[in-house]
Amino acid sequence: MNHKYLTVAAITKYIKRKMDTDQHLRDILMKGEISNFKHHSRGHMYMTIKDEQAKIQAVMFAGNNRFLKFRPENGMNVLIRGEISVYEAHGQYQLYIHQMEPDGIGSLYLAFEQLKEKLHKKGYFDESHKKSIPMYPQHIGVVTSPTGAAVRDIITTIRRRYPVATVSVIPVLVQGPNAAQSIKHAIEKANKIGDFDTLIVGRGGGSIEELWSFNEEMVADAIFQSNIPIISAVGHETDITISDYVADLRAPTPTGAAEIAVPSQVELRGRILKLKQALNRELQRELSNYHNHLRRLTESYAFRYPEQLVKQREQELDSLMERLQKAVVNIRREKKQRLESMLKRLVAQHPKKQVEQAQKHLSEHIKLQNYYMKKIVESKTVKLTNTIDKLALLNPLEIMKRGFALPYTSDGEMIKSVAQIQSDDEIAVRLKDGNLYCHVLQVEENLDE
Repeated sequence: MNHKYLTVAAITKYIKRKMDTDQHLRDILMKGEISNFKHHSRGHMYMTIKDEQAKIQAVMFAGNNRFLKFRPENGMNVLIRGEISVYEAHGQYQLYIHQMEPDGIGSLYLAFEQLKEKLHKKGYFDESHKKSIPMYPQHIGVVTSPTGAAVRDIITTIRRRYPVATVSVIPVLVQGPNAAQSIKHAIEKANKIGDFDTLIVGRGGGSIEELWSFNEEMVADAIFQSNIPIISAVGHETDITISDYVADLRAPTPTGAAEIAVPSQVELRGRILKLKQALNRELQRELSNYHNHLRRLTESYAFRYPEQLVKQREQELDSLMERLQKAVVNIRREKKQRLESMLKRLVAQHPKKQVEQAQKHLSEHIKLQNYYMKKIVESKTVKLTNTIDKLALLNPLEIMKRGFALPYTSDGEMIKSVAQIQSDDEIAVRLKDGNLYCHVLQVEENLDE
């Protein structure tokens, strides 16, 4: 009996064809929890979708996941739309995801919170990066839609409050897929122009989807990198966007942004009027002080009796001249006395005097030295004589002169005891004028000692 055996590839291909033609598997809705999530370098996302009882391998290709408004993470519950097919290389079925959003929370809200946390960690919201808004701007740029109500409100408010400022509208798209790129380019363009003191970036109110371009990371980067101070004016007071956090200042509405960007001409006129009044009061006070000073001068003695004042000054000058002459005489006398004193000291310190005095001191020292040397020699001579006498008394040769002799053994050792000698030994006896060589007949020991 002939049997037809199939290959693994054939079986797998057959199962895949069956699953691909099943309409129930071509478009399915599924919910579950993400695990083993991996974002490949080529952009594809690989993960496992599981619940309490089962799990399935899943993939979301880059062409689909680029539209995600959030970042998938392990442990996240999601709602999925896709299809089931077989991955032939591994012979396993898997889920091909076309659309995905968080389960229980809006994807836009989740994306907003994720980007907010990311930018906060990067320091985009730090106060140290905030630039101050100029108090009296000359040129204001408005990055918004040229046809919306927001631009009209901003221009009207600025012209009413501070008409000397120039307002330039930089038109952008404020909603739709290309809005974020449009806003980014407008901010960069304004910085390249470099003629703006302040930028107002915003739009009128709307839903979170309509305001979403101001929650894009590229817009946040452009605002953070801007060298021009930026006021964010997006939506109504209750609408909060990422742009509001990154901008140097947030306004509750576009109209509020215009009021923040420029001062009020009414308030400025009031301040100028107050300053003018204060300046006039200060000038009046200064003028009054100068008038009083001038009046005191004109009423002074010098202006009323100038001749008497000159005569009085002449007398004072004479008195000062006399005092000066006396002072000059005194100074000359003192200088002369000091000069004479210094001359005497100089003569006393003349080198010839110094040499004579030194020679005198040297002569005295030589005499004193000779005297002490003579004394020392005499003392040492007496001491030497005494020492020689003492040595003579102790010299054995001197003892022998008085009749004593020194006995020695045949080996030349001095005999100090009879124990060193025996009968018949040869000994030598040294006298003062020679030696005797003797033969010992008998040795007797003194028993009394």
